Amino acid sequence: MFFNALSNAVVFNQAHPLEVSDYINSHIGHHTLLSESVKNRKSLPSQLKHRNFAELGLSSIRYGNEVKIHCADLNDIYHFQVVTQGQCCWQFEEESLLLKPGQALMMNPHENMDISYSADCEKVIVKVPQAFINNLCLEQNKVIPNSGVLFERKVIELSKSLGFLSLMDAILHEANDSEIDCLQLQPPYRNLLIRKLFQQFDNNTQNSQDPELNDRCFTTLLHHIESNIKQDISIEELANVAHISVRKVYNIFAKHYHITPKAFIKQSKLKHLRNEIVLKNDIRNVTEIALDYGFLHLGRFSSDYKKMFSELPSETLKRR
Repeated sequence: MFFNALSNAVVFNQAHPLEVSDYINSHIGHHTLLSESVKNRKSLPSQLKHRNFAELGLSSIRYGNEVKIHCADLNDIYHFQVVTQGQCCWQFEEESLLLKPGQALMMNPHENMDISYSADCEKVIVKVPQAFINNLCLEQNKVIPNSGVLFERKVIELSKSLGFLSLMDAILHEANDSEIDCLQLQPPYRNLLIRKLFQQFDNNTQNSQDPELNDRCFTTLLHHIESNIKQDISIEELANVAHISVRKVYNIFAKHYHITPKAFIKQSKLKHLRNEIVLKNDIRNVTEIALDYGFLHLGRFSSDYKKMFSELPSETLKRR
């Protein structure tokens, strides 16, 4: 599977596991190498290949020893990991998952686990920044819970999803080309991969267009927020518009979105603001548009924006 993947992107060949571990900590995801086998300084069986493609991190890792690592926090990134040789065991607090060749899973930010490699284990890892996951949710009118998007802890067989397998193979093939001329062709690969991940793994987001959400009061509240997105909307105002109590407003948003109405309003404002930055070429000043949406505390605005999209508003403007 994925034969010769990233062969033109070799970072280490016949290296010590600690060298590979240090590089992974800097470029792929934070972890701690726990295995006693790394004390053998003469052991040089490890290999690492790594390349950035469409702002994703693509890696192929082989330690060459039985090693155990501890992951405490992926720091606002997701990992899609595929075992291509040997076997690998993920030990969570309440369960363990053993993956063999052709099997894959998603790792969420801020999860704690121990991962044990067999001596012949080799994995392909796709590092996905949280911003791309959040962007797809917003494009599809999904609400992001306060905990962030969390994918189910599920092992999938890539052989049962030939389309997904072919897409992964194509991405690794394109990334292996060291002379990539058309950078504009990379984002479609990334966006398709993220959509496929949402198809393969259930998650905790909720679609605002689901039929069960279309009760009269809730529809009225959503319409009022959308129509007055640049205004300062209070909870009392929402209650008056829908002719319900303030407590009922809180209950409705807790039931459907698991967040407070204020948090929902802030997310909606940030979503609309980001769309304006991305789509309107005449916007040159982030401060001006932030004030238009009622964000008077610019430091807090930048912090909330980065928390939601994993980048500063100025970085969004620059990337446009």
